[in-house]
Amino acid sequence: MPMTDPLGDMLTRIRNGQQARKDSILTPASKLRANVLDVLQREGYIRGYAEEELAGQKGLRIELKYFEGQPAIQHLARVSKPGRRVYSGSRELPRIRNGLGMSIVSTPRGVLSDAEAREANVGGEVLAEVF
Repeated sequence: MPMTDPLGDMLTRIRNGQQARKDSILTPASKLRANVLDVLQREGYIRGYAEEELAGQKGLRIELKYFEGQPAIQHLARVSKPGRRVYSGSRELPRIRNGLGMSIVSTPRGVLSDAEAREANVGGEVLAEVF
């Protein structure tokens, strides 16, 4: 059975891995997942990620980040889902926790954080929110 929401699956794996205090987790690879992980790494929510071979298929190993024993990501939620897409213009991008968190946005210029999208004056699909 094919997966209907691969990005949602990856976000759930990250949440579960941090709850179990794992150092790293594995997830199947895709361009969208890698782009979202780039944003999370740039913003300091994960230590990094690397591509690996998983039983003949490409996968991503995500290095989770902790600060004083607590996960760096307190909240990670999917906003735009396959059943209900959420789009936003550059001026209407949601502010998460008054700017302490961030939204991950898929724009015509690639996957960006909400601050990068505002700076580039582009809107798009709001994929997830993180704080």
